[in-house]
Amino acid sequence: MLRRLLERPCSLALLVGCQFAFVAYFSLGGFRNLTALFGRPAGPAVDYSRTHDVYANLSRVGGGTGNGNGPAATPDPARPLPFCPERSPFLVGPLAVSFSRAPSLERIRALNPGVRRGGRYRPPQCESRSRTAVIVPHRNREGHLGHLLYYLHPFLQRQQLHYGIYVVHQAGNCTFNRAKLLNVGVKEALKDEDWDCLFLHDVDLIPENDHNLYTCDPWNPKHASVAMNKFGYSLPYPQYFGGVSALTPDQYMKINGFPNEYWGWGGEDDDIATRVRLAGMKISRPPVSIGHYKMVKHKSDKGNEENPHRFDLLVRTQRTWTQDGMNSLSYALLARELLPLYTNLTADIGCDPRARARPGAAAGAAAGAAASRFRQEMLRKAPREDLPALLPLPLSLSPPRRGDNNGSAAAPRREGTATVTARGGNQSVASALP
Repeated sequence: MLRRLLERPCSLALLVGCQFAFVAYFSLGGFRNLTALFGRPAGPAVDYSRTHDVYANLSRVGGGTGNGNGPAATPDPARPLPFCPERSPFLVGPLAVSFSRAPSLERIRALNPGVRRGGRYRPPQCESRSRTAVIVPHRNREGHLGHLLYYLHPFLQRQQLHYGIYVVHQAGNCTFNRAKLLNVGVKEALKDEDWDCLFLHDVDLIPENDHNLYTCDPWNPKHASVAMNKFGYSLPYPQYFGGVSALTPDQYMKINGFPNEYWGWGGEDDDIATRVRLAGMKISRPPVSIGHYKMVKHKSDKGNEENPHRFDLLVRTQRTWTQDGMNSLSYALLARELLPLYTNLTADIGCDPRARARPGAAAGAAAGAAASRFRQEMLRKAPREDLPALLPLPLSLSPPRRGDNNGSAAAPRREGTATVTARGGNQSVASALP
């Protein structure tokens, strides 16, 4: 009877269709990613006309029970702390963000008494469910850094995170390299502690909703800054991965970190998005209504001009991503300083070897339109079936944890070292801090 059933064309077609649907369902990551393929909902409606002060009732976070029910006695050090709630009771939603006046570092310190040296914090009344390292590439953006620290510290404390903030300063006057600085920050941060989540954060972007959790997606890299005021609070294109992103250390290793060859502005974000696809993962995002960010207005930076080679590099990503990244990273760490609000890392990452061979501005502008169209077409290509095997990287990003059983970080090797002057006389922004 089964044989007769299979001989019927309609039965055979139904069987083949069911098999195809089964394979498609699991190749797309199950129902979770299947629904995202056909459209991502904007999420819950949020009224951004009614905002809250990021410091309102912050004292409850440090002096409460961990569940929002008021003050509690000092915890017994002999008794382990309970885990914090999965959803912090201190979240308030939309935040008022203004850049009218840059706050002083002394004022930020006074407003955040629970933050320890090196920019470390852990909830006093409960054990956090995530250990997040925020890594910020930086050079000559002191005002922007002040704004970021002013808003980010209370933002993360409201989420009851165990976190640390690392500012990676590029020494010298060579062309800025954001992606390579992030590789340096990841490598140095994981020497301090076994962080669960790595947040790669531009210095000029401020989150506007504390429901945008600074935790990682365990399955896929996360793009957090999905709705910036710069782009009218919408995603500029589907594969955009710039601004603020989050990966677990394993995910970071799986894509071989970020590329080291993008000197100047542009290109590295699209390279990273391509690496995510080539490594067999997808980009996850919070709802558009939650992932709001406000950018500090600024002029173009000297030493961070548009990279004329970015499209040539993007074309080669599929061939080079397993050789260019964490396994090819080279730098000299000039200073590591535990400052009151963050850990400052000053690094010499070298210079662009092609700097002298760059074309003139007119030639670069003439090729810009065609290169942009080609880049968009390249990023829309479907993944190839003959992708290269994942790179077995020898570098370990997760050294054995140091410190007590609660995951506290051990003291760095050099505390309070003076900032070392690099080429061109540039010094770390942190050198003026007490």
